[in-house]
Amino acid sequence: MSNLKFNEQGLIPAIVQDADTGEVLMLGYMNEESIRLTLESNEVWFFSRSRQELWHKGETSGNKLIVRELWRDCDSDTILVKAHPTGPVCHTGNRTCFFTELTETDL
Repeated sequence: MSNLKFNEQGLIPAIVQDADTGEVLMLGYMNEESIRLTLESNEVWFFSRSRQELWHKGETSGNKLIVRELWRDCDSDTILVKAHPTGPVCHTGNRTCFFTELTETDL
C-alpha cells in the first residue's frame, strides 16, 4: 500500500470497469482496509464517504462485483477495478452509474 497515494482522508478513487466489455460502471472510493478486503475476498469493497464506513458492494442488493484485475494509474493516485458485475451496478437499477449525458443545459 505504500506505493499508493491516498488523499487527506485516507481515500483513493476507484473506477470500476466491466472486465468483458470495457464499459465504465461506477466510481467509488477505497481506503487501505477496503483494498485489502477486495484483494482477500475477490469481491469489491469501498469506503462510503457519506456513512463513513466500509461498504461491501452488493451486500444488500445482491449485485456484487467479482474482481478480475486491479490496476493503479501512472501517478498511483487512482485504482482501476476490472470486474464482472452480477447484476445492475447503480443503486437506481441501471447497469452503470453513467447513464445521464451532461449537456449545456446542466451548466
